[in-house]
Amino acid sequence: MTLRPRRTGALITALATAAAVLGLATPADAAIHRCSISGDMTNCTTVTGIDPGSWLQMRTGPGYGYANVPHGTLVNGDEVGLTCWTTGDGAADNPNYRYWMLIDLGVRSGYVNDWYLNTGNPSVWQQQIRRC
Repeated sequence: MTLRPRRTGALITALATAAAVLGLATPADAAIHRCSISGDMTNCTTVTGIDPGSWLQMRTGPGYGYANVPHGTLVNGDEVGLTCWTTGDGAADNPNYRYWMLIDLGVRSGYVNDWYLNTGNPSVWQQQIRRC
């Protein structure tokens, strides 16, 4: 009979631990979250999937043929504001993924392929982010 209370206690402890861990998630861990860019609240996300030692280059339009945005390099974990989305060139790592985001850093803005942003599924973020 003493096994039953111990199992129940272990289950409660495990659930409480899981809830505590989940409760520690920060907004930056969320796919799209609210943040302040130049004092204005907007939808934001983080850069992800960039190889170590490399960077994501912001462009003046939704494709690799557009000019680089000066001082527009991003690395994993950088937080960016999401202005709007459009379609353009496929991602370098996935040529079939053609969604591009116009992002805002406050001091500069430009386009990056959404493949490298932690936005989640297009069917979800298209309801949160307007089309350009």
